[in-house]
Amino acid sequence: MSHVDLMAGPPPTNLPVDPASAELTGSVEPVDVVRRHPESPLAWATLAAKAADEGLDPVTVYAYARVGYHRSLDLLRRNGWKGHGPVPWEHEPNRGFLSALALLALSAKAIGETAEWERCSEFLRDSSPTAYDELLGGA
Repeated sequence: MSHVDLMAGPPPTNLPVDPASAELTGSVEPVDVVRRHPESPLAWATLAAKAADEGLDPVTVYAYARVGYHRSLDLLRRNGWKGHGPVPWEHEPNRGFLSALALLALSAKAIGETAEWERCSEFLRDSSPTAYDELLGGA
């Protein structure tokens, strides 16, 4: 008889390499990469981060991050994710999703959407404690 660990959670989800990642260099505008790869969570997260860095309205950051987040959910589901479980920061292709989620949390907080801030920050912590520490540690 084999032993089954009923307390074990789902296995980690490791996303495939994002095709936009090779194009997101210092000389290329993220908005141009989004136009070529609108399905890319990383491109949307990079666009949201740039908007935040440039001090654009948090509503703009929120909108970009929300698109990246939803594109991520689609990609996660296509890669076996069942709505919960680890999405490790250490697997670099997961960082588009994790970054979009962190930016969504931060921009929600900035526009006063407390419930969304709490839900997204908890989702980030549950998905990857390392990403939570890296991206929201001081928030």
